Amino acid sequence: MNDPRPPRGRQALSAGAFAVVLALSAGGGFLLYRLLNPPATLRALTEPLPPPPAPAAEGPAVEAAPVRTVPEVLPDFVLPGLDGKPRRLSDFRGRPLLVNFWASWCEPCRREIPLLKELRHRAGGAIEVVGVAIDSPDAAQKYARESGIDYPVLVGEQGGLEAAAAFGIEPVLPFTVFSARDGRLVTLKVGELHRDEAEFILGRLNAVERRELDLAAARQEIEAEIRRLNAHRPAPQEGASN
Repeated sequence: MNDPRPPRGRQALSAGAFAVVLALSAGGGFLLYRLLNPPATLRALTEPLPPPPAPAAEGPAVEAAPVRTVPEVLPDFVLPGLDGKPRRLSDFRGRPLLVNFWASWCEPCRREIPLLKELRHRAGGAIEVVGVAIDSPDAAQKYARESGIDYPVLVGEQGGLEAAAAFGIEPVLPFTVFSARDGRLVTLKVGELHRDEAEFILGRLNAVERRELDLAAARQEIEAEIRRLNAHRPAPQEGASN
């Protein structure tokens, strides 16, 4: 099986069809996300990533590093659920999805879970939340039971890393993907998801579903609003909720 880790060296998201929302979980700053040298192990994102260096004004051309891109359409993968039975991510297509990558040991991930449960319940079946636990089955099952997770959860250690890599993301947690019912990615949020962000993103996603807003405009509005919200967001306190 292919190694899911990105090549070493500075990696940048493609300047392709849309900007990726990156409201980092601590410090509140908005950065256009760049993948740095991958860490040796999966880690929780608890502080802002440093911004990329400014391009040199002049000088000899430098060969560009390989680029990792965020896909336009939700990639498919197969992982076991909490019951051990394999499930495809595409099994959940047909309605808007929030795909949340998490781990039981990740504090920002744990803070998100009550919000994800609430969003799903409030939608009354209009959206689905799918958790992807990059964790051991025992740890994921134990935490899901203790925290009352009632949405589908897929589990995998190496498989979870490979699934994350399919979204062009280095191994940091948490991150949440929002997709339309046809599988098109609306945005990808790296770092802890906050209530105000989720409300705005879902509002624009629903406008896309009703064909009141095109996807490009929705992405631009989400990027601008997340930037605004996080310009003044305080760093979270340990154990704080959304």
